Amino acid sequence: MKDTERIYSQHTSKQYNDELGKLRSDFLEMGELVEKQIRDALDSLLTQDKQLAEGVLALDRRTNDYERQIDRDCTQIIALRQPAAIDLRLIISISRALVDLERIGDEATRIAKQTLDLVNSESGTRGLREIRHIGELVGEMFNLVLQAFASSDTELAYKVVKCDLKVDQEYQSAMRSLITFMMEDSRAISNVLKTIWALRSLERIGDHACNLAEQVIYQVSGTDVRHMDTGEIKEVVRD
Repeated sequence: MKDTERIYSQHTSKQYNDELGKLRSDFLEMGELVEKQIRDALDSLLTQDKQLAEGVLALDRRTNDYERQIDRDCTQIIALRQPAAIDLRLIISISRALVDLERIGDEATRIAKQTLDLVNSESGTRGLREIRHIGELVGEMFNLVLQAFASSDTELAYKVVKCDLKVDQEYQSAMRSLITFMMEDSRAISNVLKTIWALRSLERIGDHACNLAEQVIYQVSGTDVRHMDTGEIKEVVRD
């Protein structure tokens, strides 16, 4: 099922085929926009770039517009076409994934807002090394899950699920380090807390990317792997 021309059924109605194709295309376009939000939000925080952070806030409005449009299209196709089998799985998986995609955009916006707060602060920023490292991991996860959606690749999707475990471990390690630093220097508490909130947003982006990967697996296999552990998901992908 890695042939992008065969991820939904072919119908005698060209309009129906076009509707399904547009649904996928719009979802992936929204994904690319959200990917830019993540990248720009992270860069704005690392470089304390106020203009870049403000750009992320503007992008969030476009992301929300995409969400509303795609949600309407999903509802309309279900109501008018009464899809079955793989077509229905495609629509359901996109509808579910849409929620996570929008929330990833929200988390990127929160990171940008932390940048704006830090830019106006007089003290330095602690934890940028941790932010850069976890940001790279999360960025790779999101890029992989977009590829998985585009190609209906369950192996790539499973790789994203496994990556989330690494992100969680790195996040816990960073949190311990920053909490220790705050205990040693109470003057840094305010700014370190802003960094912690940014790290929390990155960790949440990883969680949402994992949810997206689960929808790829559902779309292709027909098995709902939500709430399964990685071993169980691996068996579904192998089958």
